[in-house]
Amino acid sequence: MSSSTTARTARRRTLRVAAAALTAVAGLTLTACSGSDAADAKPAAHTDAGKAAAESSGAGSSAGAQGSDSQAGPGAKADSKAGAAGKQSGSGQAANAGKAGSGVERCHTSGLKASFATGEDATPDPDAGGSTTTSVVLTNKGSHTCKIGGFPGVDLKTENGGGVWSLQRSSAKHGSITLNPGDSTDFTINLALTKEEEGFWQPAFAVITPPNETTSLTLDWPWDALVDQRGATHPATFVNPIG
Repeated sequence: MSSSTTARTARRRTLRVAAAALTAVAGLTLTACSGSDAADAKPAAHTDAGKAAAESSGAGSSAGAQGSDSQAGPGAKADSKAGAAGKQSGSGQAANAGKAGSGVERCHTSGLKASFATGEDATPDPDAGGSTTTSVVLTNKGSHTCKIGGFPGVDLKTENGGGVWSLQRSSAKHGSITLNPGDSTDFTINLALTKEEEGFWQPAFAVITPPNETTSLTLDWPWDALVDQRGATHPATFVNPIG
């Protein structure tokens, strides 16, 4: 080959080597950029994974609050215990509210039956001179348990309805009594009986109003006449509390 041909061949080889070198450099540059992108992508992937793990941990905390502490951390465990305590407290309040709502109601007139006790020992002594008593029995005739206590109202009425004597109350203390269906309790009325032809008052009916009620039960009066003390400050005929 001539010297000019040799020179051109050498130049081409030089250009090819340079081009190859540039291609290699470009390839390395692309690889480095790709590696940088991958490196940048890894933290993002880790962040997503961390977020997913956090969300998963949150689900575990929620499960822990329902009774499982195996996957929960200390904070989640504390929250779990607090949640469980709150749940138990709520259940207790609901239970207490249920007990309060299911409390025994007072006895109503419609569920009671009244009668005078007429046994041998219950009959007032007509010769007692004002110190005798009679008992009124109240029976729970309903199908539910009820509670009763306090003073009943007692109005004594004459045959023609022309007179009413509302008996005063004693100073005796009182509580309350629970009556199951069929159970009975009673209260006493102190009586000042008389056989005198003057100054007497003869009841025909006793109208009994249970405590806290507005409707009444009417009984025939089975005993003798009373000393008429309707206007007295401290009459000898008065009513005592239930029980």
